Amino acid sequence: MTRTEAGTGTGKRVSEARERLLRTAGQLFYTEGIHTVGVDRLVAESKVTNATFYRHFRSKEDLAVAYIASVDHAVRAQIGSLSAADLPAEGILRGIGASLVEQIGSPGYRGCAFLHAAAEFPDPGHPVHRAVVAHREWFLRTITGLFAEITVAQAEHAGRHFVMLRDGAMSAGYLGDPVLAGETLLRGIEGLLRIHTARGLDEDAASGSHRAPAPAATVSGIECSPSGS
Repeated sequence: MTRTEAGTGTGKRVSEARERLLRTAGQLFYTEGIHTVGVDRLVAESKVTNATFYRHFRSKEDLAVAYIASVDHAVRAQIGSLSAADLPAEGILRGIGASLVEQIGSPGYRGCAFLHAAAEFPDPGHPVHRAVVAHREWFLRTITGLFAEITVAQAEHAGRHFVMLRDGAMSAGYLGDPVLAGETLLRGIEGLLRIHTARGLDEDAASGSHRAPAPAATVSGIECSPSGS
C-alpha cells in the first residue's frame, strides 16, 4: 500500500515526491558523485521537505541504493525488450554494443554509474557496493547466456571478455576519445562473435544442422547512467 502525506488522503503526493527525489539524485549522483551531494541539496532541488525525504529514505545511502537499483532496472528492461523482439543472440549482442556506443558519444556522458558508485563505496559489504555487484553478476550471466545460444563452448570466457570490453570502452569514452572507444568496442564485439559463431557452425556441421546468418540490430538506451543525465 502506498504511504500518504498527512492530511492528503492519497498516495499521489508522496509518490511524486519520491520520484522527484530519485530523479534529482540520479542526475546529481551521476554528474558530481554520491559523497559530494548532501541531503540538504537533494531536498532543495527536489522541492520536498526533510520530513518527506526521511519518510521515503532512511539516509542518503539508502537513496543511493535506490538510485543504483533504478539504473539496474532500466538496463534489465531495455535488454529485455530486445529479447522480446525475438532477435537472435548475435543481434541482441550487437544491439547492446551499438547502444553503448550511442551512450558513450552522448552529451553529459561521464562514464559508468555502476563503476563510479563502486569506486565511492569500495567496502564489499556496503549496500551500495553490493547493489553494483548484483547488477554486474546479472549482466555477466545475461551476456554469457547469449553467447551460449550461439555455442556453449567457451561461452563463459566470451561473456567475461564482452563485459571487460564494455568496461574499458565506457571508461575510455569518458577519459579519451569517445569515437575511438566506440569503434574499438564494436570491433571487439565483432571479433568475439566471429570466433564464437565459427565454433557454432563447426558444431552444426558435425551434427548436420544449419543456421541462418543473424541480422544486425540496434537499440537505444542500454545505459549505465541515469535517464536524463
